[in-house]
Parts: sequence; structure tokens; C-alpha cells
Amino acid sequence: MRILTGNDLKTGAVTWWTGYDWSIHVEDAVDAGDQADAILAREAAACRVNNPYAIDGEKAPDGSVRPAHIKDRIRALGPTVRPDLTLKPADPDARNWVI
Repeated sequence: MRILTGNDLKTGAVTWWTGYDWSIHVEDAVDAGDQADAILAREAAACRVNNPYAIDGEKAPDGSVRPAHIKDRIRALGPTVRPDLTLKPADPDARNWVI
């Protein structure tokens, strides 16, 4: 399983490919499968995210997709030095945060 990630050009927030757009919520990530390279080329050319790349993903116990490597799981959760700043799942105000 391959999932795509990068950073939002405006805020620098970690983003995840949803199958049609980018989301700041890892829960929205989908398996890009064999299309990963084509999607990355198209998205890089469109300059919608900074440095998009593919990583290994896996199914979480609840059925959602998550990064397979611990480094990317930590990256998905947000800052580790200030737990109060950790990105909450499906936080509707997260896009409006000033970083």
C-alpha cells in the first residue's frame, strides 16, 4: 500500500492525498497503489503541495489507512514538543491555524 504526503504550500502543514485533493488529516489518506508515481508527477507539476512523496501505508485496526513507519505516524500527529498543539483528528479549525 502506498500513501502520498507532502506539505501545504501556504501553511507548511503536513498533507495527505485523499484520492482527489490534499487533507491535513491522515485519516483521509487513501491507497494510491500503482498510480502513486503518476499522481505525484501531476501534483508536483500543479504546485499544489511542497515536495510530495509516497510512503508505505498499512490498514489500522479500525480499518483506516495509516503510515507504516513510526516516523511518518509521528509526523501525522503534529508537533511533539507541545502536546497542546497536536493536530486533533478532523479538527474543523485546523486549516485556519496560523503557523
